[in-house]
Amino acid sequence: MNMSNQYKKDKDSLPIYRQELIDSPNLIDSADLNTPISAPFYRRDFLKLSSLACGALYTPSAIAALAKESADFPPEIQKYVIEARYYEKLPHKKIRCTLCPRECVIDDRERGYCGVRENREGTYYSLVYSRPCTYHVDPIEKKPLFHFYPGSQAFSIATAGCNVNCKFCQNWEISQVRPEQIRSIYLPPDKTARMAKESRCVSIAYTYSEPTVFFEYMEDAAIAGKKIGVKSVVITAAYISEKPLIQLCQNVDAIKVDLKAFTESFYKDVVNGELKPVLKSLETIRKHDIWTEIVYLVVPTLNDGDKELTDLCKWVKTNLGPDVPIHFTRFHPYYLIKYLPPTPVKTLNRAWEIARSEGLNYVYIGNVPGHPAENTICPNCDEKVVNRNGFFVRDIKIHNGLCTNCSHEIAGIWGQ
Repeated sequence: MNMSNQYKKDKDSLPIYRQELIDSPNLIDSADLNTPISAPFYRRDFLKLSSLACGALYTPSAIAALAKESADFPPEIQKYVIEARYYEKLPHKKIRCTLCPRECVIDDRERGYCGVRENREGTYYSLVYSRPCTYHVDPIEKKPLFHFYPGSQAFSIATAGCNVNCKFCQNWEISQVRPEQIRSIYLPPDKTARMAKESRCVSIAYTYSEPTVFFEYMEDAAIAGKKIGVKSVVITAAYISEKPLIQLCQNVDAIKVDLKAFTESFYKDVVNGELKPVLKSLETIRKHDIWTEIVYLVVPTLNDGDKELTDLCKWVKTNLGPDVPIHFTRFHPYYLIKYLPPTPVKTLNRAWEIARSEGLNYVYIGNVPGHPAENTICPNCDEKVVNRNGFFVRDIKIHNGLCTNCSHEIAGIWGQ
């Protein structure tokens, strides 16, 4: 079964029954295939309540008990459920989510755009707490974060779900599905932190999908990690509201932002989001002194114009400063944009030249292994202070944050 077709079928309809997914066992967890995954109202309850209209003798207390039963989450997912931390209660059991700029208004028994948060009786719940669908030990350069403990390892985790829908997403098989549609494990925050430490990872990376949608899990894992000396880095599209972002900044050490483009039209047509809140998030992150890097995926014909790139670089220098690294990365056809070729290297070179001419000090080209612009160059003496090949660091010539050749300060967190 094609998963994208299955997702279109199931995305806007509840309940989803495991029997409907029996042809795609790789998309579901190990619970009983005959049990409803997230059915907010079971068939038995419907039949019982329907019988009331036919004169069945149910006392008020029995009706109340039945209503409570139907509001409970199925036992097999209760360990993944936690009350959301950012929402407002509205009349008639509705809620307004305040986690991201969408501010979804959600009826009882419905979910938000992200598909991983559900309203039950006027209380909003995350369904992906301690529920990663993938974890892996990655080099920090893969994120990419080039100025944060280069050469270190990051314990990388993700849950299902996303609050945007990028048509070029390379991880759409986890970001664009509901948690019931993909295998997951139970990995609570304290165990996540311990596994990171036992794996000799400097940091936990919240990555692959969109960490905003598993905010509660991310925040608690970051706090647990901090207690045992494990840092946290967030790999995000930064489509998040200001209040939760400020709270997140109290507990994480670095944030890499995927800036999709520098036009509202691209965000509307290709991302199904907005540019303005992302720019505000970048300013907020810098204001709170969190190490920040930017990745700009250069998509041929869609966001690669000279004017757009120039405007982007001017904005970064003016609002974030010249020392914020920017990575221009090569697009490859994925998901819903398979009709465009990979980004020409000459386009990436042009973006690099524009950024340097606008006064940005640390400009990189990504997804082109062996390109000279993978390396970190001292902006004062042009010495190669970090020598890279793909995701691997060959040599570092930085001591106590200074270039070993000229003693110029190299912006970043070097761990020395």
